[in-house]
Amino acid sequence: MSTVDTARYTVIGAGLMGAATAWQLAVRGEEVLVVERDEPANAQGSSHGSARIFRHAYPDQLYADLTVQACDYWDRLKINSGRTLIDRVGCLDHGRGRDPGQLAGVLERAGVEHALLSAGEASERWPGIEFSTPVLHQPHAGVIDAQEAVASMIDLAVAAGARVLTSWPASGVERAGLGFRVSGPAGGTIETSHVVVAAGGWLPGLLARLPLPAGAAEAVPPLTVMQENAYHFPYRDPQQLWPSLIHKDEMQVYSLPGGRDAGFRGQKLAEYNGGRALGSAALQDGIIDPANRERVIEYVRRNLPGLVPEPYAETTCLFTNTPDEHFVLDTLDDITLVSPCSGHGAKFAPLIGALAADLATGSTEDGDSPLVPEVFRVFNQDHDADPAGRSMPVSGTVRVA
Repeated sequence: MSTVDTARYTVIGAGLMGAATAWQLAVRGEEVLVVERDEPANAQGSSHGSARIFRHAYPDQLYADLTVQACDYWDRLKINSGRTLIDRVGCLDHGRGRDPGQLAGVLERAGVEHALLSAGEASERWPGIEFSTPVLHQPHAGVIDAQEAVASMIDLAVAAGARVLTSWPASGVERAGLGFRVSGPAGGTIETSHVVVAAGGWLPGLLARLPLPAGAAEAVPPLTVMQENAYHFPYRDPQQLWPSLIHKDEMQVYSLPGGRDAGFRGQKLAEYNGGRALGSAALQDGIIDPANRERVIEYVRRNLPGLVPEPYAETTCLFTNTPDEHFVLDTLDDITLVSPCSGHGAKFAPLIGALAADLATGSTEDGDSPLVPEVFRVFNQDHDADPAGRSMPVSGTVRVA
């Protein structure tokens, strides 16, 4: 039996970005309905599990400055939810391709505490890690519990009046009724005035089914969905406390304490963009690439003597990448696209929710005009600037993890 629901704002997707947007809209007194194809932070998306890196170091000053702003929203979320969502284990950046000295300059300008260590100094402090270049240490970086963050923001949104429909995959949006009709399972529909699409790896499949003005969809940079591989390695010394790591040399690897994801303490590790491209999130199969597994195990043998080079758990996850690795965050004709992606969006989630709510409502909480970085906006850019439709950052491709 088909059902018809109504809401002023409909948010498609209940991962980190959808949950954050719903929370920010709801606490402003807006009528919000969230629809999720599965459950919030489910394993078919990009927001499940308890381990995502929070760090400040970026080659691009814009992102480093935004991490500082994001901290204010994480603090607000912690206070309002009563949950500690970031474990401040610190983060190390090193390797010939990472340029720790340049990153230190960016952090200095952002006002972020940091230390630039020699390889010898770092080796004395973290003997389980091999260093061959200077090392940037960010003591206040850490690990985000993504699943708890989603739950916290959904809980706060619901407490402020939002509603959530689960097992409700949005199949299309058309202009009708109050403004839009969102189609879902079993003939169900939602009549809504504004649609926020925060569908992660499912966005590419939805984009063609959004009633955007002619040519607008083509202004969105190509979105490539990647099925990435991640592995958990046991610590040789279970009492040793490990930081998060970004190491860029012959391959780019990131690692972090794995939280509760694999059942007991270990280091989660992955090759950045080491997975395979999918045409759609619907094509993910959860199968680990054996060649990638061997590359990562060999990396651990050579570079992380403090880990046992045999993974005790492994999983896949989704990245949704733009060519320039910038986010997509813009609104046009009452449709707001929210895709902070390319494997580095999680740390910004509550800030992105506030910016998306600003765009959707047309003003900030204080009634000012939205201040969204222009490089995130796709509908008012000079689309001849580069193949992705956006001008490149000052430092070139962002290349982050």
